[in-house]
Amino acid sequence: MFLALDAGNTNVTIGVFDGARLAYTWRLRTVREQTADEWGILLRNLFALDGIELARIDGVIISSVVPPVNSRLSEMSERYFGREPLFVTSDTDVGMPILYDNPSEVGADRIVNAVAALHKYGRPCVVVDLGTAITFDCVSAAGEYLGGIICPGIGISIEALFTRTARLPLVDFRKPDKLIGTTPQGSVLSGLYFGAVGMIDGILERLTAALGAGTTAVATGGQAELIIDGSRYLSAADPDLTLHGLRLIWERNQKRQTANP
Repeated sequence: MFLALDAGNTNVTIGVFDGARLAYTWRLRTVREQTADEWGILLRNLFALDGIELARIDGVIISSVVPPVNSRLSEMSERYFGREPLFVTSDTDVGMPILYDNPSEVGADRIVNAVAALHKYGRPCVVVDLGTAITFDCVSAAGEYLGGIICPGIGISIEALFTRTARLPLVDFRKPDKLIGTTPQGSVLSGLYFGAVGMIDGILERLTAALGAGTTAVATGGQAELIIDGSRYLSAADPDLTLHGLRLIWERNQKRQTANP
């Protein structure tokens, strides 16, 4: 078994794989000030609830876009699992050419998502990750990571409307019951939902035209399943896409180590 962690700006998504099977998943808040021991205690408690022995973990892989937590997650991995983690960076062998002008500036999660989408959905493809930001990551027909587009996330829009206006309410994001809102809450909810769907579809229309016929667009992240209901271009919602990308990169690098001890 091995442990995969995706540290994002809002949440840390955790998965335990038994071979190729994603056996357990959890989601924790990203707390930048949390110590290595606090991370370790949280994971130990989660493992205990599901009856997993820490000793069964024989490897740890991490993608992170939050530099302050990296050293603590690394220390946690070594202290609680006895393993030096593999951090995904632009230097990691991911099996895909990265054509960003400066590959070191690409978020690790974006690379991981592209690897998973290429493996699972073919090429060309676009991954729409609905997290703190909404990112669009493009894989060419030749299997290259081309780059993408970054937009403000839905949560950021909700907070901005609430904090920058005097009377608009704070809402929980969901699909509205009707298009035309007849209350302040309904109007905000409709604007957030259909505004996000319209923005995503408008960008995907341009990207699919640029990438060519047969382009597949897949959504991942916390709001993926909500958004896909209203989208004309998204063909699948895959909440665990990032974790499976980490699995593929882990397996590739393990084979590489075995071939070149």
